[in-house]
Amino acid sequence: MNPALKNSLLFGFVGLLIIGTGMVQGWNSALLIVNMGLISAIMALGVNLQWGFAGLFNIGIMGFVALGGLATVVVAMPPVGEAWSAGGLRVILGLMMGAGTVIAAVFAQKRLKGRRRTLVTIAILIVGFFIFRAVFDGGVNAIEAVNPASTGYLGGLNFGAQMRAPSDLPQPDLFILLSWPVGGLFAAGAAWIIGKTALGLRSDYLAIATLGIAEIIIAVMKNEDWLARGVKNVIGLPRPVPYEVTLQQDPSFVERAAGLGLDPVTASTLYTKLGYAVLFTIVLLILLWLAQKALNSPWGRMMRAIRDNEVAAEAMGKDVTARHLQIFILGSAICGIAGAMMTTLDGQLTPGTYQPLRFTFLIWVMVIVGGSGNNFGAVLGGFLVWWLWVEVEPIGLGLMNLLSSGLEDGSALKLGMIESAAHMRLLTMGVVLLLVLRFSPRGLIPER
Repeated sequence: MNPALKNSLLFGFVGLLIIGTGMVQGWNSALLIVNMGLISAIMALGVNLQWGFAGLFNIGIMGFVALGGLATVVVAMPPVGEAWSAGGLRVILGLMMGAGTVIAAVFAQKRLKGRRRTLVTIAILIVGFFIFRAVFDGGVNAIEAVNPASTGYLGGLNFGAQMRAPSDLPQPDLFILLSWPVGGLFAAGAAWIIGKTALGLRSDYLAIATLGIAEIIIAVMKNEDWLARGVKNVIGLPRPVPYEVTLQQDPSFVERAAGLGLDPVTASTLYTKLGYAVLFTIVLLILLWLAQKALNSPWGRMMRAIRDNEVAAEAMGKDVTARHLQIFILGSAICGIAGAMMTTLDGQLTPGTYQPLRFTFLIWVMVIVGGSGNNFGAVLGGFLVWWLWVEVEPIGLGLMNLLSSGLEDGSALKLGMIESAAHMRLLTMGVVLLLVLRFSPRGLIPER
């Protein structure tokens, strides 16, 4: 079959699945799948850039996604003035002292020699640590004591939110869109630090290192309440699209909804989700276009040559480590952008929900099923696997109810069959992965 026709049919099939979901379960459910599918496709693009282009085995996706979510709080939330007055400057000073301690230790390692280097380095680290904790801890305690039930953190940089006149109805705030590229910058900065220390490792050790560092990032976000409230969560993030309650109070919108045969509540939720879908689609198309340009450029051909044979690429004069660092940063930045978009869609930052199953295993399944090394395959895998992840459990529950309909109510077998529906997601992901690896090992849309 012609590859272009085959790819079109695959995307058409996924589109039919989403349309069928809308017809059966409602268009709100279908649009929610579309929005999360768009975000998942962007994450899969980032991982495909690292693995499909360069063969870098990164299973620390969760950490970069979480940094993107943190960026929405840092950028879009208004600052908490009392917290800044109580301990903001002390926290900043403490962080600067901590960074200064590390820089001084590195300087001592480079300038001194022998036993003196070891002793001076240890002395700098010990003294610097105690000074850092003395300054930093006092500021943190003061910040977290400021109305801990609703704030207890520094807030963000959205000073405009404080200057706007109060309104009875919430209004969209496009300032949060700035947090999406900032989320990419946060993730890129973390990727640079990780890459400088871990990219020289063999692939399996790199995977362990990235997973461990991702868990460290999540642990910091959960425990440092002064940064983003920790497990208390930050709620009420601004939205770039109109609020449902505001639309429902707009007479012109209510009139247009009635003309379409919709009640205001349903119309407002559909309108809001469509607004998110438009924004996410624009981001996906831009990133997909850039990824395709990179793939077909001399740089992309060089990355695939390095992936296929590092020794031969080095013999041709290519700096393999530097190129790996480049693509590791780029892929992580894309995951950070997706993390900021997802937190914007949720309207809240909840560090406790950043689980490896959702943000690592699932994204890798998307890349493998869609087609490693093919950007369109990554997008297809993002939509298809996310649809399966959402819909398999209710479909499995309906199937178990049908199969057990002839059994007596309350029987152990019937109850066991119904309870097993909760495990259908993991079973389906495993079966799909095995089938694709058996019958199409290069994915549904393989690399050309």
